[in-house]
Amino acid sequence: MVLLLALMAVLADGAARRESVTFDEIAHIGAGVSYLQKLDMRMNEEHPPLAKVLAALPLVVRGVQADYSHVSWTFSGSGLFKQYMGQWIFGHWLIARWNEPLATVFWARQPMLFLTLLLGIVLFLYGSRLGDAWGGLLCLCAYATMPAMLAFGPLVLTDIAIALFVLLTLWTFAGMWRSPSRSTILRFALALGGALLSKFSAGLLFFCFAAFILSLRWCPVAGQPTDKVELRAWRRLRRWSLTQGVLFAALFVYAVYFVLSWNEPTDSLNFLGHNVAALFLRRVLMPPWIYLRGLALFAFGSKAPGFILGHTYPHGIWFFFPVLFLLKSPLAFFVLLLLALGTGVVAKLRLSQAVIPEERELHWRAVWIFLVVFSGACILSRFQISIRHLSVPLALLILLLAPLPRALNQLRSAGWPAARAGLWLTVALALASIATAVRAYPYYLPFLSSLSAGRPGYTLVADSNLDWNQGLLQVENFVRQRGLTRVLIDEYGFVDPTLYVSEAKFWNCQEAAPADGGQWAVVSANLIEESHNCVWLLRYPHEALAGGSMYAFQLPEVILTAGSSGGPPLPADYHKFAGMAFAGDPRLIWVNCIRDPQQLQPTWDHFVAMATEAQKQKRSSKSKR
Repeated sequence: MVLLLALMAVLADGAARRESVTFDEIAHIGAGVSYLQKLDMRMNEEHPPLAKVLAALPLVVRGVQADYSHVSWTFSGSGLFKQYMGQWIFGHWLIARWNEPLATVFWARQPMLFLTLLLGIVLFLYGSRLGDAWGGLLCLCAYATMPAMLAFGPLVLTDIAIALFVLLTLWTFAGMWRSPSRSTILRFALALGGALLSKFSAGLLFFCFAAFILSLRWCPVAGQPTDKVELRAWRRLRRWSLTQGVLFAALFVYAVYFVLSWNEPTDSLNFLGHNVAALFLRRVLMPPWIYLRGLALFAFGSKAPGFILGHTYPHGIWFFFPVLFLLKSPLAFFVLLLLALGTGVVAKLRLSQAVIPEERELHWRAVWIFLVVFSGACILSRFQISIRHLSVPLALLILLLAPLPRALNQLRSAGWPAARAGLWLTVALALASIATAVRAYPYYLPFLSSLSAGRPGYTLVADSNLDWNQGLLQVENFVRQRGLTRVLIDEYGFVDPTLYVSEAKFWNCQEAAPADGGQWAVVSANLIEESHNCVWLLRYPHEALAGGSMYAFQLPEVILTAGSSGGPPLPADYHKFAGMAFAGDPRLIWVNCIRDPQQLQPTWDHFVAMATEAQKQKRSSKSKR
């Protein structure tokens, strides 16, 4: 176990040290620091605070600097949508201007790496209890070598945190259902509270609880009373325990939000009044108000179109995540799942005793039910973007491997001839997973399995499945090796590229001009087909950077006319960046505000004017009808 965790720590941390700050980390790091330093949650309400606060802890302890008189902070305190604009500017200035960027990002990622390793320990422990020690090691091996976990684990995101606390909630919920007591209720409440503080998708847990309870009506487990009177009392006790656990979890979440929002202005609750009683009530109601506003942003916020297998889908499609899972997971893991499923069927038919210990039957059922609910929610979701949104199903799929070694050993003892071969195949697949992780180092974020058949990533996937602006340090290495004094950069993010590449000039590959001829240009892989239409660049000499996350192009001396063969596209053929409905390049808005934060208010006024004009035109067209 220790060796596997050490391997994961070395691979994940080593990869993260070679990566620039990614898209969402800019907002998350700045928000987390402000929560602790100011006890004000105005930034990044669309995500609960736990992961951000943990990431900010070492920064605050080390004395990170933040200017709360800066316009990006004051601007963000006057409205929900203003904070969404301001958080990117505040985060960028905190990371890049007020502090040393490399050290700031490094220390913010260390608690995330700790959570990643903690999730590995939990998978080992739970896997050992569902199977045996070898089952726990197999689960840990699959987890520690999974590129998605190695890529996103150390980043300041909510995905590993929610996977960890969903597993803890699952286990403590099943334990509470098996034996309700004060201690089991308290453990369940803390785990559920941690999940609710990690990500708003934790609300799916309540559907899991309901499905679990219904399953016991349809298919009882051993030890469940058969007498109607006893069964009614048995159920009543457990439902009351669940109610208590949920209430304690809600109280825990309320307390965290209450403390972290202590200094946040309550102006958004002005409708309650301004007298002493109203001010007290506003302060008391701020925690649920902030939580519900964030939940609304999460539930009803805009989404980027899904891009899979070279096609863009403006709506959710059922096969998005299944295909993404196959493309982004090691082939050895997929084969292990098939082997576990086949072995489970054979064990069910051939063995007289159950593979899962009787005392873990409730936990095993919970694993399957939670997997079905979370996977179903992903498949039905309209928010289909990244493999990181599968962090919970991936962790649950890993737990399904736990009974495999034990089942094969039991089948071998029962005389099944293929059991020995199954054991050796399991070992071979585990070693293959390790080899895949080592071979892919340090480029885990753009990793694609052998099922991609060698096709370039930009023809299959997009967004953080391929590039999340993490490759700018590799771009700087390329610039230095070439001795370039200027490079055009078309990046996938809201960041000033000069933060990492001092020779950079912001560029849009769809709008190449004659003056760009003969220069080197670096383009995000996401912008070749999906978020921009820059396939024309592939005609010219180019090389992959950061494992295929970005591409460096030697532009021709003469940029051909737009719309011609070998030239940039016509404006009618432009693709919108990440599907955003902006008239121009939305990244320019943020880059301009980063360089001159005084542009925040004029930019906001421009947005308001545009929205007002659009509403007028809409009303006018309706009246003409």
